[in-house]
Parts: sequence; C-alpha cells; structure tokens
Amino acid sequence: MKKCFLYSFSFGLISCILLFFSANFITYKLLHNKVSSFIFYIIAISLPFISMSSCLNGYFTALRKNGKNAIARVFEQLVKMIATIYLISLVMPNNIEYMCLALVLGEAISEITSFFFSFILYVIQKRHYKSENKNLVKTKYMKSIFNITLPVSITSYIRSGLSSLKQLLIPLRLEKFGMSCNDAVSTYGLINGMTMPILMFPEVIINSFSGLLVPEFTYYYTKKDYDKITFIISKIFRITLVFSIAIIGMFLFYSSKISFLIYNNYECAMYLKLLSPLLLFMYLDSIVDNILKGLNEQMGVMKCNILDLFVSIFCIYFLLPIFGIRGYIFVIFLSELLNSSISIVQLYRITHFKIDFMNWIFKPFCFVVLSYILTEFIVCTSCNLPIEFILKMFVFFGFYFLFLWFNRF
Repeated sequence: MKKCFLYSFSFGLISCILLFFSANFITYKLLHNKVSSFIFYIIAISLPFISMSSCLNGYFTALRKNGKNAIARVFEQLVKMIATIYLISLVMPNNIEYMCLALVLGEAISEITSFFFSFILYVIQKRHYKSENKNLVKTKYMKSIFNITLPVSITSYIRSGLSSLKQLLIPLRLEKFGMSCNDAVSTYGLINGMTMPILMFPEVIINSFSGLLVPEFTYYYTKKDYDKITFIISKIFRITLVFSIAIIGMFLFYSSKISFLIYNNYECAMYLKLLSPLLLFMYLDSIVDNILKGLNEQMGVMKCNILDLFVSIFCIYFLLPIFGIRGYIFVIFLSELLNSSISIVQLYRITHFKIDFMNWIFKPFCFVVLSYILTEFIVCTSCNLPIEFILKMFVFFGFYFLFLWFNRF
C-alpha cells in the first residue's frame, strides 16, 4: 500500500503540475475565455487527492470491505452538497463564472475531505493485518504494480486526452454548422448536462454491485473455475437486461412528466425519449467492463474505449458541421453501440457465455408495454403531477415485476 500510495501521489502530482501550467492555454484557446483559469487551478490541487483516494478504494474493494467504501462515498456526497449549496448561496447574485467556481470548489473540497476520511478508515483497518515477514522482496511487488499500472495508466491518459478533445470539439463543430457560440454550448449542455444525468441516474443501482465484480471474477479466474464464471455472467446479464428494459420503458412512456418534474419545462423530454433505448447498452457496458477487468482483460477494455473515442472524434469533426445536433445524436448512438458490442464480443471470446434473447430481452419488452397499458387504464390523472407520477411508477413497476414473477424469472 505504501508503494501504491507513492505511485498514485506521484502521478497525481504530475497531473496537477501539467494542468496548473496549461490552465491559461485551456481557458483562452479552447474555452474562448468563458471561464477563469482559476477554476483549473482548483481542479489541479484536488488531483493528487483523487489519485490517492482511488488507491484506498481499491484496497477496501480487494479486502471485500465495501461497507467502508460506501461510508466514504456517502460522506463525500454529503460534504459536496453542503459545500456547494453554501458556496452557491454566497455567489448567487453574481455571474455564471462565480457559479462555476462555486461548483468546482465544492467538488474539490469534497474530494480532499473524502480522501482524509478514507485514510482514517484505512489506518483503523490496517491494524487488523500485521506482516509476518519483514524481509519481503520489495522489487517483486513494484514490478507487479508497474506491470499492471503502467500500461493501464498510459492508455488511461490517452483516453482522458481524447475524451477532453471530444468534449471541447463538440460545441466548436456545432458552431461550424451555423450555431452561435452560446447556442452551441446551450444545446450541448441540454444533452450532456441535463438529459444524460437523468438517463444515467438509475445506473447507481447497477454501480452498487458492478464494482464488486472485479475481485469476485479475479478470484474465480485465478482458481480457473470457468463454469462458475459462466454461471455468474449469465445471472448478471439476466438481471441487468431486465432492469435496463424497465428503465427504458419508464423514459419512453413518461419522458415529458420526468422532464417537467425535474426542470419545470419540457426541453429535454424529446432527448430522454430518443436516447433511452441506448440504456440497454450503456448499463450493460459498465457491467461487462468490470467483468473483463476481473478476468485480467483491462488492456482490452482500454483499447476498446480508445477506439471508440477515435471513431467518435472522427465523426464529430466531419458530421457536426453538416448535420448539427442530429449528427451529434448519431455519434452518441454509434459510440455506445460500438463500445458495448466490442466489449461483449471480447467477453464472449473468453467465456463463450450465451444470451437468452427470448426470456431476457423480448419478453421483458412485452411486459413493459403491457404494464404501461394497464397503468394508464388503472391510475387516474386527476391528482397533481408529482403524486400522479409516483402512483404511476409504483403501479408500472409493480405490474412489470409481477409479470416477471409469473414468468418464473
């Protein structure tokens, strides 16, 4: 752990220095001086702490002490909410730059305090583990660490750089389509800042157990228990697909109500409905990536992500000036389908698992449609919108899981 701390801190510090000295270039050349470079200085300071926090997360996950990770995450979110709300209340009368500064500062405070909180949990936890051999061969551990982390780190930096380029390129290429800078940023924000967070919010349920898959599959992989691996994959795929289809149905049929309840307008309702079918691939992709990492295929995951980014950047550069926001929607579909398809093929090549399309996909879709029809027939619409929506969701999911139960899912 000391070696891992040193490694993560060193690379976090290098990232901090690089971002610190490139802040002005990013601000003036890439963001059209829309925000202050001071925002990037704050982000830079938090990078070493984020890096070391990931080290602690891996430690608790490997020991299957995920309760401590959960406590640290809850603590981080509470700090983030309190700090952000307080800072925004201080700068509320001012312009958008101060609002961005408050958001970034709140994020940085939560990351730093979360690290120290996790470190305290680590100090308490490590008392239970005492080394019986003081003469361990240290070079062996460093070699093992670098054999894993260096290839992953290099590809991660490439992926992060390409991802940043992709995010910066989207509004710039929308401007080439004929949109003003404000309209381009606003439309991009409507999709990535308003629509996507709603679509990805239910994924927290999947993420609650997907991170646990890495040590679990690593355990069975080292024991060469391939039958157990195939059995667990089939079970996870079945649960994830059935859950994803239920969420897709919710967004397909109730996108307008969801948009109005959250934002008090219908601006993102169309995008919620349009992008909702992709959730089947988005949710599944996060599961497959963690399974592949547990099977020592983390380089394959990184290569897939890098290929996806290269294809996305290519399409963004050439399609957005011609088709505008429709081109960007196409890129989102292409990116998610390409990424998830390659990941699933990789997993199939290793494990040869099988998907039951009839019971895991076709029947759940039929159940979703039938649940919607019955819900609209039973639930009255005379009450106010929040209560009506809650009742409909309760009945909608109730029918859906009842059908699954009758189908002996």
